[in-house]
Amino acid sequence: MRRSHLPVMLLALAPLVAHAQDAGTTITVEGKKRPVKKAIDSTTYDVSNSPKAANGTAQDVLQAVPGVSVTADGQISVKGQSQVTVLIDGKPSAVMSGPDRAVALQTMNGSDIASVEVITDPSAAYNANGGAILNIVLKKNRNPGARGSLRAAASDQGLWNVAASGDATRGKISIHASAAFRRDGTLKYRGSSLQWRNLLTGETGATRQSSEVFIRRIVESASLGFDDDLSDKDTLSFATNYHFRRSRPWFDELNQRSDGEAFHRISYGPNQQSDGAASLSFSHQGEAALKLFAQSSATIALVDKSYHNDWLTPVQPADYHHGLSKSAKRLNEVSADWSRPVAGGQWGIGADAQNEVNDLTNYQAAIDPATGAETPDANVSNRFRVATELNAAYVTRRFDAGQWQVLLGARFEAMALRLTSTGYAHDTDWAALNPSLNAQYALAKTDKLTLSYRRSLQRPDPEDLNPFTTYLDAQNRARGNPDLKPQILTAYEVNEDHDGDHISRGFGVFYRVSRDTVVETRRIEDGDILLTTKQNGGRARSYGATGSLDWTPNDVWSLRSDIGAYHVSLTTPDLDGPVRQNAVSGYLNLNLSYSKGRDSVSLDGHAQSGGLWPLGQYGPTQSVNLSWTRRLSPRFSLTVNANDIFDGNKSVTRMDAATFHTRGYNHFVARRLYIGFMRRLG
Repeated sequence: MRRSHLPVMLLALAPLVAHAQDAGTTITVEGKKRPVKKAIDSTTYDVSNSPKAANGTAQDVLQAVPGVSVTADGQISVKGQSQVTVLIDGKPSAVMSGPDRAVALQTMNGSDIASVEVITDPSAAYNANGGAILNIVLKKNRNPGARGSLRAAASDQGLWNVAASGDATRGKISIHASAAFRRDGTLKYRGSSLQWRNLLTGETGATRQSSEVFIRRIVESASLGFDDDLSDKDTLSFATNYHFRRSRPWFDELNQRSDGEAFHRISYGPNQQSDGAASLSFSHQGEAALKLFAQSSATIALVDKSYHNDWLTPVQPADYHHGLSKSAKRLNEVSADWSRPVAGGQWGIGADAQNEVNDLTNYQAAIDPATGAETPDANVSNRFRVATELNAAYVTRRFDAGQWQVLLGARFEAMALRLTSTGYAHDTDWAALNPSLNAQYALAKTDKLTLSYRRSLQRPDPEDLNPFTTYLDAQNRARGNPDLKPQILTAYEVNEDHDGDHISRGFGVFYRVSRDTVVETRRIEDGDILLTTKQNGGRARSYGATGSLDWTPNDVWSLRSDIGAYHVSLTTPDLDGPVRQNAVSGYLNLNLSYSKGRDSVSLDGHAQSGGLWPLGQYGPTQSVNLSWTRRLSPRFSLTVNANDIFDGNKSVTRMDAATFHTRGYNHFVARRLYIGFMRRLG
């Protein structure tokens, strides 16, 4: 078994922690930060002192951010938008795109996060890939001196985590570092039934599946960075981080067919995922501002899909299979941004270039139990590469005139994509010029009206371009579509906000529409196998209203709530022709906080209604969480988190197409009681 690197990582922080201890026992009392900061195109929420973040993950922190909904399996939406780009300190990384993102957020320490910036309608300066942006800003202290902290927490099921972090600033140099070890896990129950018919032969059939899996993960992470103030106006920064995750889930899937066959499919990994990034940036803050940035990041994931079938009927010896899916993604980016104030506003120009390479391998083979020889299954064994070059240039112009502030922008993007495999190559080029508008009008000192307009492209995920078939489970396979092209999205939003001393509120309406929408299509293959693929040709539209309320009557109590309701229509191709679906969905987030003396208590609840997916629907989910922090001394505190108290992460699903009907459920057991502590040093 691979040895833990935790002792090495913690020793790497020893100089910072030692320096912090030598700094004496001076106690600094910090003023209370304003939790919300609004700009013309974004809203930033301070989560640095969130009790939920103390023992939780980045997913827990995002779930508590207004307007953001996160399911137990890591799917994110912002005010009903399911296309969400996640940035770390304002920049993309390989692990924060594609299917690896959910695991990364579920294993990232929430205590490392200082704030979350929510951008629902990004201006032309952002590479938003057609959707909203969540920018996770990590903690960094550049005050003179040295500081450090130790955190640890434990829960049932043998889950626990420990983390250390430190900052040191002397003169013009600042160094910050962190190291963490996490042992976490999630219990999942799933079930589904499928009824199908073959339109050519008239043959019909049915299958049932039920499964249980407890995914136990071990996560090691470390980060290091420094900032050098070259002058009063110039700063050079370097940052690097690394994460390693491994698990060995024991997966038991019961399959039952209408012809009487029944078997348990048993698999147990191992799986692993690693990612890392290194970045270098330079900033100049003078009459004109210049920012230069370069970053290289990579992530590698290996999912072992080996299994054996234990037959119930007909009784026969077990059969064994070796399988795996491996993905490797490398992302290199350079960008430049320049801005200069002018009379009545500001000019800004910028450019960024990205080079992304995705290598994906799928393998499945039958094993001869007598000899151990493997016979590959050519139908689901394949390898392919997707190389993408994206170049963009943008210009923005801000106008300040009386009560008006207007931000205009235009972004030109050109992308070249090359997909290669054995005996196969496919090249595609796209280019688009997309405008944006953000306008704000001051109705009064405390009241503002904001209007946003944006048109953008959403590029296909590289995994969706695989022209070959991928094994999912006994009854499900997936196949990509190399002919996918970007979706074209247009969004409008109007908001009215009041920002008072004790009460802040907001109300907004939005309208979004997409063309060439990428939708999932499904059909029966090889008798009773459900094949899922994707294609353009759908059309989606949504419109709705959102509201928020922040009430702080005194220094003890605070109430934050936000609600959204929206109508969604989706048109999906099917064998009998386009299928039009309509539904009303919504969400509700509520947080009540109490802080007095040594104690802080926070109760937050989240409810997400059911919604649409192509040719089907999914059911509602909810969670209620309670956090309590007790400051035992100026440097030592205890935190207790009770997550998903009522075990509400259960959802039913259904789908109805020309050749099949499915019903199913997903149950993620997220109910946990964590007890942890935090010790400040320095």
